[in-house]
Amino acid sequence: MLSAERRTEQGEVDVALLQLLAKQGRRVPYPVGLSAVVIALMAGDRISPWLSGGWVALVFGVLALRWWLLGRLPDMESLTLRRRLQVAVALSALNGLVFALSLLFTPYLNDYQRMVHTILLLGLAAGAVATTAGNRPVFQAFLAPVSLANAAAWMSGAAGVHEVTWIELVLGVLILGFAWILSSLARDTWRVFVESVNIRAQQLKSNQQLRLALNQAESAIQAKTRFFASASHDLRQPMHTLSLLGAALHMRPLDPASAEIARNMNLAVRSLSSQMDALLDISKLDAQVVPVSNESFSLAGWLSRLQQEFLPAAQGKGLSIYLDCPPQAWVESDPVLLERVVRNLIDNAIKYTQQGAVYINAQRQGEVWRVQVRDTGIGIAEEEQARVFEEFYQIGNPERDRAKGLGLGLSIVSRLVDLLDLHLEMESEAGVGSCFSLSITAAESRQAVQTPEQDDATLLLSRLRVLVIDDEDQVRGAMQTLLAAYGCEVDLAGSTREAMVKGLTRAPDIVLCDMRLRGADDGLAALRSLRSAHPRLPAVLISGDTAPERLREAHEAGLTLLHKPVSAEQLVAAMQAAIAERGSVKHVMRGEAGSIG
Repeated sequence: MLSAERRTEQGEVDVALLQLLAKQGRRVPYPVGLSAVVIALMAGDRISPWLSGGWVALVFGVLALRWWLLGRLPDMESLTLRRRLQVAVALSALNGLVFALSLLFTPYLNDYQRMVHTILLLGLAAGAVATTAGNRPVFQAFLAPVSLANAAAWMSGAAGVHEVTWIELVLGVLILGFAWILSSLARDTWRVFVESVNIRAQQLKSNQQLRLALNQAESAIQAKTRFFASASHDLRQPMHTLSLLGAALHMRPLDPASAEIARNMNLAVRSLSSQMDALLDISKLDAQVVPVSNESFSLAGWLSRLQQEFLPAAQGKGLSIYLDCPPQAWVESDPVLLERVVRNLIDNAIKYTQQGAVYINAQRQGEVWRVQVRDTGIGIAEEEQARVFEEFYQIGNPERDRAKGLGLGLSIVSRLVDLLDLHLEMESEAGVGSCFSLSITAAESRQAVQTPEQDDATLLLSRLRVLVIDDEDQVRGAMQTLLAAYGCEVDLAGSTREAMVKGLTRAPDIVLCDMRLRGADDGLAALRSLRSAHPRLPAVLISGDTAPERLREAHEAGLTLLHKPVSAEQLVAAMQAAIAERGSVKHVMRGEAGSIG
C-alpha cells in the first residue's frame, strides 16, 4: 500500500503527464501528418490511390481523435486518473498500429523508398520519447507495433517478395536494437520528468509556506506597531500631565529643598520622555512620515560639535574621545537625521566602553566620506552581531538597567541609514571593541553662508486666549495651570461640540488640541470645524498616539504635531511658531492688537 504522501506525489505526476500529452496532442499532428503524406506518395505510384489515400485519411482521423480527446483528458474529473491514463495509452497504441499498417506498402516500394520509410518511422519513434515524457505504458504502446512491424518487414524480404539478404537481417536486428535504446532513453526521460514534477511541487509548497510565514511576520509587525502605539498613548497621557505640572511648579517661588525636588522630578520626567521618544522614532520611521532634506554641510565642524557635547559623558567614565576630520570634509545628506545616526553610535560607544577611548574619524574614499566611530569597549560576539539591530536587544544588560537605554538605538540607526540611502558597516570583536563605518556622499567645499541673527525677543503670551481641547480632565487641568502661569486666558473643552461652543462664544487666538478624543471624535475634525468659523486660526496638535496611520494623517494635514509628554519650552516654541505662521506676531500681543479673526 502506498502512503498518503506517496499517493499525492504520484497523482501530481499523473496530472502533469496528462497536461503534457494534451499539449503535445496539439503539436504532433503537423510533423506526423506530413510524414504520413510522404509515405503515401511514395506508394501511390504502384498501388491504388484509394488505398494510400484511405490510409492517410485513417492517420488524420486518429490524429484528430488524439487532438480532441487528449486535450480534454486533464479536465475529465468524472474519470479517475488511472482511467484517463488508460485512455491515453489506448490512443498511443492506436496511433502506433495505424503507422504499422503502412508497412503493408513495403512490397510496392523500391529499396530507396523502403529506407526513407524506415527512417521516417524511426524518427517518429524517437520523437515519441519527448512527446510522452518517456512514460513506459504510453511510449511502448506506440513503439512496439511500429518497431516490430518495421523489423519484420526487413527480415521477411519485403513480405516474401524476394529472398532475405544478410543486409536486411542486419537492418531488422538494428531496428530492434534501436527500439531497445529508445526504451532506455525513455526510462531516463521519465525519471527526469518525475523529478522535475516533484521539485516543482515542492517549490510550490515551499512558496506557500514562505508566503504564510511572510504574512505571519507582517501580522506580527503590525501587531507590534499597534502595541507600541497603544502603549505609547496610554503612558504618554499621565507623563504629559506630570510634565506640565512639573513645569508649572518650577515657575513658582519655592524654598531651596522644594526647588531641588521639583528639579529632580523634571529631570526624571525628561529622562522617561527621551526613552518614549525612541519608541516614537520607530513608529515614525515605520510610518514613512519622516521627510529627508538633503543639504551640503561641513563635516568637520559638525563632528566637532558632537564631540564637545559627548565629552562630559566620556570624561565622567574616565574615557577619552578623539576626533580626526580634515577641515575640507563636506558631505551631502540630511544633517538632522544623520546627527541622530552618529549620536546613537557615539552614545553606544561611550555606554559600552569601560576603559580606553572612543575615536571618531573621517576619511575620503572616492566619491564618499567614510565616517567611523570606534571604541575599545566590550565588543560584540560574532553570533550576536546580526541581532544588535533588533528592537530591545541589548548586550550585557540582563537586568534591563534604564541607564543603558531600551535597546532601540541601533534599530533606529538601521532604519535611518536605509532612509538616507547610506551604507553602514560593522566590525566587532568581543573584548576588543567595535567599529561602525558610514559612507556619506561627498560634496564640494564652500564658504559658510552668513545668516542674519534672528530676533532674540520671544513672543509675549500674556492675555493670549488659548482653547485647550483634550478628553482627559487631568491634562486639561495641567495645561490650564501651566498656561495661566504664562499669563494666558484659557478655555477648556473635552470634545468637538464643546470646543465649537467655546470657540464661537469667545474666539481663541490659538488652539491646543489632542489628536485622539473619545469615541469617533478626533482633534483633526475639531480643528476643521473651528477653522470653518475662524479660517486663519493657529493650532498645535498634541498626541500620545504613535500609530503609523495616525502619524500620516497629521503629516498630511500640515499641522505642527507635538508628542506627549510635552515640555513647557516645546509647547511655548510650538505656539509661537504656529502663530507666526498663521498671522502676524503682533496678533499675539494682546495689549497692541485685537483678537485673531
